[in-house]
Amino acid sequence: MFTGIVEEVGTLDARDGGRFEFSARLVVEGLGIGDSVAHNGVCLTVTEVHGGSYAVDVVGETLARTNLGELRPGDGVNLERPVRLADRLGGHLVQGHVDGVGEIVLGAPDLRVLIPRELSRYVVPKGSIAIDGCSLTVVEAGADTFSVAVIPHTAAVTTLGGKSPGDRVNLEVDVIAKYVERLLADQRLLSERS
Repeated sequence: MFTGIVEEVGTLDARDGGRFEFSARLVVEGLGIGDSVAHNGVCLTVTEVHGGSYAVDVVGETLARTNLGELRPGDGVNLERPVRLADRLGGHLVQGHVDGVGEIVLGAPDLRVLIPRELSRYVVPKGSIAIDGCSLTVVEAGADTFSVAVIPHTAAVTTLGGKSPGDRVNLEVDVIAKYVERLLADQRLLSERS
């Protein structure tokens, strides 16, 4: 479980198929094999640690459903370690399970994203959404786009400040909305059977 508060922007150093090697300053502190780290909002398992760098293996399904396959050596990536039970929850509950990939329509500070139609029902004004692992509050929600306000600090310390129209971003909608939808659907089925 993550909070969507990015700890730092790391760098993709090398990629060999599904094996990615990243360098970072903060995230590698105390990092061990088997630990989870969110990369642009995608939870991945650490398979090797070498001082200031570490490796993860990314399976084909993850490459097909996220923007990680588009990363090239030298690219920045938003990194976050999992939340500890004693930590403050500064963002919102983020699982690191990307629901889809959106496309930037307008860059920060008034970031507007084209969202896959099947995800738009989970996005509401003043609700939470994770964009490339960053917890943000929705300003406007339409049928196929939504907007968020990116403050200068967030633009400076994440990759969001450098996003341009056409760039693809990982999206994770609020898990609570998905649970509510499922519970309501199950309730309707029970009512129809009665």
